[in-house]
Amino acid sequence: MTDHVMDAAFRPAGLNRATQGVLGRGIDRVEGPAKVTGVADYAYEGTPERVAYAAIVGTPVGSGRILRIDARAAEAMPGVIAVLHGDPRMPAGESNSSALPLFDTDTILHLGQPVAVVVAEDQAIARDAAALVRVETEAGENRFDVEAQPVDIDPAIGFVPPVDMGDLDAAMRDAAVTLDATYTTPVHFPAALEPHATTAWWDGDRLTVRSSNQVIGAARKTIAKVLKIDADKVRVLAPYVGGGFGGKTGVGPEAILAAIAAEAVGRPVKIALPRRQTAYVVHHRSHTTQRIRIAADERGVIQGMGHESVAAQNDDAPFLEPVPFGTIPLYRGESRRFRTDLVRVDLPASGAVRAPGEAVGTFGVECAMDELAVQLGIDPIELRRRNEPDCDPGSGKPFSTRRMLDCYTQGAERFGWPAAVPAPASVREGEWLIGIGMAASLRGNFTVQAQARVRLEADGRAAVECDMTDIGTGTYTILAQAAGEMLGLPVADVDVRLGDTDFPPTAGSGGSFGAGSAVSAVVLACEDILAELALRMNAAPEELSLRDGCVSAGGRQVKLADLLRGAPIVAMGKTGPGKESKRTSQASHGAHFVEVAVNAVSGEVRVRRMLGVFDVGRVLNRKTATSQIIGGMAWGIAYALTEEGVVDTRTGAFVNPDFGEYHVAVNADIPQLEAYFIEEIDDSANPAGAKGVGELGISGAGAAVANAIYNATGVRVRDFPVTLDKLLAGLPAV
Repeated sequence: MTDHVMDAAFRPAGLNRATQGVLGRGIDRVEGPAKVTGVADYAYEGTPERVAYAAIVGTPVGSGRILRIDARAAEAMPGVIAVLHGDPRMPAGESNSSALPLFDTDTILHLGQPVAVVVAEDQAIARDAAALVRVETEAGENRFDVEAQPVDIDPAIGFVPPVDMGDLDAAMRDAAVTLDATYTTPVHFPAALEPHATTAWWDGDRLTVRSSNQVIGAARKTIAKVLKIDADKVRVLAPYVGGGFGGKTGVGPEAILAAIAAEAVGRPVKIALPRRQTAYVVHHRSHTTQRIRIAADERGVIQGMGHESVAAQNDDAPFLEPVPFGTIPLYRGESRRFRTDLVRVDLPASGAVRAPGEAVGTFGVECAMDELAVQLGIDPIELRRRNEPDCDPGSGKPFSTRRMLDCYTQGAERFGWPAAVPAPASVREGEWLIGIGMAASLRGNFTVQAQARVRLEADGRAAVECDMTDIGTGTYTILAQAAGEMLGLPVADVDVRLGDTDFPPTAGSGGSFGAGSAVSAVVLACEDILAELALRMNAAPEELSLRDGCVSAGGRQVKLADLLRGAPIVAMGKTGPGKESKRTSQASHGAHFVEVAVNAVSGEVRVRRMLGVFDVGRVLNRKTATSQIIGGMAWGIAYALTEEGVVDTRTGAFVNPDFGEYHVAVNADIPQLEAYFIEEIDDSANPAGAKGVGELGISGAGAAVANAIYNATGVRVRDFPVTLDKLLAGLPAV
C-alpha cells in the first residue's frame, strides 16, 4: 500500500509525466448508457424475493409530548404485516444525521418527527395504513418563528470557529467609507431528484442495506451503532445515487427503519420517502440573518470587515450553518470579525446542503461589495482587485494556488464587461430594464482519507475498486480516466466498481473533496503497479512509457501481457491530508457575470446571460467539471429568484414542501450558461493536483444575479429571494 503524506517537495510524478491525453479530456460518462437504458439500479429498484414495503408515520404537531400511539386500525387493514413503534434501539444523538427517529422519547422536536413505521404487502397499502395510525399528543410551547427566538452568541456547535482580529468597531468609526447592511436568506431544501430510499435485508445476523447515500463508510458505522451490532456485519450498497446535495450525507430514518422492519418481519423491506415527507425527515439549509460591515479608505481598500450571522437549529442537531466559511479568506482587511450565532427552534433539523456556508454567505458579502462599489463610484471588479490579499488574511498562510485576478480578467473579457458600468435603471429595451452584475466565488479545498485498489489483469485490462459514490458527478468516469492515464489504457479497458462498503474506504461524496481524494488514491496505486512493471523491465519507473498495450523503456518494447506473466498485479493506494494541507491556504476560486432583464410593469426577472471563469487546479474531465459548475450556476439563479422554504409560524409546518410549490429552477428559467477554466495544477492540494469543483459554481452565483437586478432597476433587495413583491414598489415608471 502506498501512503501519501504531503511535503513541500512532493510532486505527483506519474500524472505530471502522463502523455496519454486521457485524464482531463471531456469524455462522456462511462455509466451513462446504464442510466439512460434503465440498467442502473438505484436504492429502491430491484425486487428481492418476498419484499415488503414500509411507510413512516410522523407526529401531527410540532411541539409538545407524545401520549400514546393507537395502531389498531392500521393493523386491521388487509395487507398490513406489522406496525412498529416505540423501538428501544433508537437512542437520541446516535448519528451524523440528526433526522433519526427518536422512538425512545416522548418529546416532540418538530412536526413530522418519525414515531412509527407500517410494513405491508405493497406500497399503497403501507401508505394508506400509515394514515390510520393515531398519534395522540399533548401540546407544548413552541418556537416556530426563527426571528422571534433569543440568540445564543456562544454556541457549542459548529465547525468554523469565530474570527476576531483587530478592532472592527474602531475601524468602522474611523473609516472614510463604511457600509453596514443586513441580508437574509430563507430555508433551502436539498431537493434531489431520486427519493431518499432504502432496501434492507438480513442474512442471519448480517445486514445488507441498499441506500441512497453519499457517504456509505460512515453510514455503515452509524447503522451498526444504532442497531448495536458490529460494523463488519453491515454492508451498505450505493452503486448509483440520483443526486444528494448534502441531504444524503447522513443516515436518514428510512435506512434505520427499513433495517428494523426487515428484521421484525423476516423479509426484505423497502422504504422511499414521499416528497412532502422528505422536507420533515431530511435536513434542510437554515434560514440566515447576516450583518455585513465594511470599513474602507477613499480608494475602497478595506481596513475592516465583519460578517456576523445568525442561523437556526433544533435541540437535537449538532450542525450550525458555517455562514462566513467562504468569505473569511476572500478579501483583505486587518480588522476582522466573522462569526455565526445560533437560535434554537422546533423545526426539522438543519444540515449541510450544497456548499454549506458559501452558498448563502456569498449573498451577503458579494452584494455588500457591490453596494460599496456603487457608494464609491468605482467598478465592482476594480474594487475586488484592490482588495485581493497576498496571503490568507486570517491565518497568514500562503495560498497554494489562487488565480482569482485572472478569473476577473478573463470573465470580463468573455462577457464583454463595459469600461463603465451603466447607471442603475438607465438601459431599456421597451418595457424591459437591462442590467449587469458580477460576484466572486470561493470554495475551500480539502484532501481527506481515501483508499483505492487497482488490479492490472493478466489480459491487460484494469479494475478500480473503492467505496466512493457517484451522485451524478462523474466519479466512475474520472477514476477510469486516472487509471487509464497512468497505465496507458483506453477508458473502455478500465472497469470501475463503486458504492460498496466491501471495497476500500473513502470519505464518499461531499464537501467537493471526493474527486481529488479518490483520484489521488488511484494514482498512487497505479504508481506501485508501474514500479513493479519497471522492475520487470529492468528500468526506472520514470523511464516507462505505456501505450496501446505495450510497455517501453530504454529502447525496448514489451507487450504488457508478457510482463504480467498470466497473473494480475494488485496495488492499494492511500491518500490523506499532510504537511501541505497545514502549510497552505487552499481553495477553488471563480467569478460570475450576469445580464438580466426586468419587466418594468410586472417585475418579472429573466436571466439572459450568465458566464463564469473558475480556478479548480487540474481539470479531471472537462465535460463533467463543466456540468458541475453550470449546475451550481443554475442553482444560484434559483436561490436568487425562487427557492424559499416557507414556515407556517403557527404550526411549524412547511407551507411548500414539494416541487409543486418549492420552486427550483427549470429549463425555462435558465439561459445558455457558460463556464471556463483557468487550469493550474495545484501540487499542494493532493497527488492529483485537483481542487474542489462541485460546490464552487453555486458560490457567488445568486449574488451576481441580485447585483444585476439592482443595476437594471435601482432597487436593492437584501431579503432573498428577489421576488416580484420586493421589486414592484421601487420600479421606475415605464
